[in-house]
Amino acid sequence: GMFFSSLVNKHKPWIETSYHGIITENNNTVILDPPLVALDKDAPVPFAGEICAFKIHGQEMPFEAVVLNKTSGEGRLRAKSPIDCELQKEYTFIIQAYDCGSGPGGTNWKKSHKAVVHIQVKDVNEFSPAFKESMYKASVTEGKIYDSILQVEATDEDCSPQYSQICNYEIVTTDVPFAIDRNGNIRNTEKLSYDKQHQYEIMVTAFDCGQKHATEDVLVQVNVKPVCKPGWQDWNKRIEYRPGSGSIPLFPSIHLETCDGLVSSIHTTTELQTNYIGKGCDRETYSEKSLQKLCGASSGAIDLLPSPSTTTNWTAGLLMDSNDIIFKFDGKQGAKIPDGIVPKNLTDQFTITLWMKHGPSPGLRAEKETILCNSDKTEMNRHHYALYVHNCRLVFLLRKDFDRADTFRPAEFHWKLDQICDKEWHYYVVNVEFPVVTLYMDGTTYEPYLVTNDWPIHPSHIAMQLTVGACWQGGEVTKPRFAQYFHGSLASLTIRPGKIESQKVISCLQACKEGLDINSLESLGQGIKYHFNPSQSVLVMEGDDIENINEALRKVSYINSRQFPTAGVRRLKVSSKVQCFGEDVCISIPDIDAYVMVFQANEPKITIIGMDHFARPAAQFESERGVILFPDIRIVSTVTKMEHSVDLREHDRDNKKVVVEEMLHNLDFCDILVIGAELDPEQECLELDHGELQGKHLDATNSTAGYSIYGVESMFSYEQVLRQLRYRNWGTSATSDRKFRVKCSELNGRYTSNEFNLEVNILHTSNSNFMEHVNHMIVQPQFLQSVQHPEGSVSAVHSSVVPSVATIVIIICVSVLVLVITLGVFRLRTTHQHGSMGHEGAKENEMDWDDSALTITINPMEKYEKPHQTEEESEEEDIDDEEEDTTSAESDDSEEEEEDEEEEEEVVVQKGEKQNATRQEQL
Repeated sequence: GMFFSSLVNKHKPWIETSYHGIITENNNTVILDPPLVALDKDAPVPFAGEICAFKIHGQEMPFEAVVLNKTSGEGRLRAKSPIDCELQKEYTFIIQAYDCGSGPGGTNWKKSHKAVVHIQVKDVNEFSPAFKESMYKASVTEGKIYDSILQVEATDEDCSPQYSQICNYEIVTTDVPFAIDRNGNIRNTEKLSYDKQHQYEIMVTAFDCGQKHATEDVLVQVNVKPVCKPGWQDWNKRIEYRPGSGSIPLFPSIHLETCDGLVSSIHTTTELQTNYIGKGCDRETYSEKSLQKLCGASSGAIDLLPSPSTTTNWTAGLLMDSNDIIFKFDGKQGAKIPDGIVPKNLTDQFTITLWMKHGPSPGLRAEKETILCNSDKTEMNRHHYALYVHNCRLVFLLRKDFDRADTFRPAEFHWKLDQICDKEWHYYVVNVEFPVVTLYMDGTTYEPYLVTNDWPIHPSHIAMQLTVGACWQGGEVTKPRFAQYFHGSLASLTIRPGKIESQKVISCLQACKEGLDINSLESLGQGIKYHFNPSQSVLVMEGDDIENINEALRKVSYINSRQFPTAGVRRLKVSSKVQCFGEDVCISIPDIDAYVMVFQANEPKITIIGMDHFARPAAQFESERGVILFPDIRIVSTVTKMEHSVDLREHDRDNKKVVVEEMLHNLDFCDILVIGAELDPEQECLELDHGELQGKHLDATNSTAGYSIYGVESMFSYEQVLRQLRYRNWGTSATSDRKFRVKCSELNGRYTSNEFNLEVNILHTSNSNFMEHVNHMIVQPQFLQSVQHPEGSVSAVHSSVVPSVATIVIIICVSVLVLVITLGVFRLRTTHQHGSMGHEGAKENEMDWDDSALTITINPMEKYEKPHQTEEESEEEDIDDEEEDTTSAESDDSEEEEEDEEEEEEVVVQKGEKQNATRQEQL
């Protein structure tokens, strides 16, 4: 049988030698070329001619081959499990065909030769491109166009070139000055500017060649770096200055960026521009007279442009800036100085001082512009002396009168200075020591560039007219009038006959109270050269080491030594020049423009307190020394401050605390005015020993209207002098009382005190007079209401209008009793409250009568003086209490207490103002 069967299955199957197949991933059908078909020559013999199987040889191939038709030998190759191209792109294996053998049992089968099958896996575009980095960063310098700023790169995990290659990149963000090419290179399409934008954030996507785009865009951050610009860095444009803070640094952390330039030297100029503050900078705004006294000038200066007042009324019609007593002349105004203000003979030595601000003359033909002119009042038009501006020259004219030496003499002195027409304030002093005339401008000496001679003037009887701002033309015109008007501003114009001024005093008079300063000069560092201009508004520094210059500039500070500075802006400019090795100027450094903001000082409230009413026997007023008017006068100044509490949780209203502090400052005048009829020089006067003014910067003037003490001095010095002022009256029979008023000022009236009124009664000794006085007192109905007597005495007073001696005695006794008790209580209180000084002062006021035989006569008067004094004392107590309160203001309700006390104080002050009414009440 075996032999037979082998005879039956003579041939083995036949297949092609090689196959090429394609399978699409995720699909199990393989398309083969050529198709899988096995042939057997034994056909059509059953079994032997049929194909039963295809077998695959190879390491665990994921394919299987199945026979579709035994007879035709067709087969199919398919995937056993999903094929992933990304795992394996192609497969190669061996395949063999088997026939069915010689019978149903499949015995004696034969196999074909081995054929090679090569299968390629066809890619599907499953994967999107993905960027290699989660974010890209790059920096560029402004102002350049780059070929490529940076390159982004995406990849794709697909297995075929078509689907795994990135064909394109794209910028998703719109309106950005960037572009990207196929390789992922990003470039800028325009020059970038750091000032416009410091940083750009752009989103980029990528496409594979199957046009599938990245699932996530990538962020690209481009930082724009400024081109290194040389210049000063880390400084503030606004610097704040609070009054009293001394010297504060302007640029505490400034430094210079040179952009790696090798610098050999640096030169900086710091300029404080104050020309629009006051007269060119912040100066004390005291009157010229007070300033001259303060600077140690010899006395006798006559102020030709004083503030208008009843005594100095010639400036009343002029345009004036009242803050600084500056007069503006617009070419239409002049002022006539009344006769007797300036002596006729100035002598061969005299001084003229003035502040002037003047611009170029308007019009083609420049007129003479008169500052000061002394000319004939009538008939003639001769100028005796004059100071004027002509074509931006300052000219001083001085024509001497004929005397023994009838000679040709210097008469006109000319100075040519740019400052005369620069529209800025300058201080001019003309010192005349005939025949030499010297000009000081802003403290610097100038000799005249031209002196012309003239004949002396013939003496005549014609009166002279002194004018300011224009010249009086007395002759050669139909009606005398002003001519040669001044255009500009003048201030503090004075003339001092008989004396010339020293350089030291002149420097003091025009000194600025603000300027630049260097904190700790000794630590300025090696190799720094520096130089201030005279007014300390310009500081020049030079050095060869950048760090030293930085250090030096950090120390430059602003200082304003005034207690009450002019508030506002001071402009500040720093310009710099840099030199490099071997070159003149290498890098240019922009100027610094900054400003100092000076805050307003807290306003002081000046209060004068003291005994405001007393009576004395006539004999004391008639004595040689008279009566001291203000034995216990005190001048107190307080300032009200808002203190912010640290605790911000409270409401705004609650956390601002009002604090009243006493402060010390100078005064510049105190006027003692006579109220009512002026003093009669035949029988009364105010007197002050001039020794009291010695060693102080004080002067005084006396008239029938009162006494004026002026000069820049402490409140204490003013108190001392006021306490020595005496009133004498050697014709007392005509006078029974006198009223005086004291008012003090700081800074020429910028801050003024209350008006303190004093009433003085002169007691006449004759008995009839005294009876009248008492009657007069009793008739006054208010007397009954205000003096609290026991019932009995009041009815006694009612019982008879013209009282018996007994009634008077009763009244006197009761008064003495009440007075003694009041004094006792009072003495206890004052001892308790006041320190030793106040204690003595209080004693003096309390027993304010003369221990003479007149004691009993004065008592009723004393009684009527008493309530008033108590009120005065209570006002002092109020002030004291208030101060105590502010220092120990820890309790919560102290604020309310304080407010109550303020109100109380106000009421008291008002009472003071209504003193006449109050006085009647107490009568």
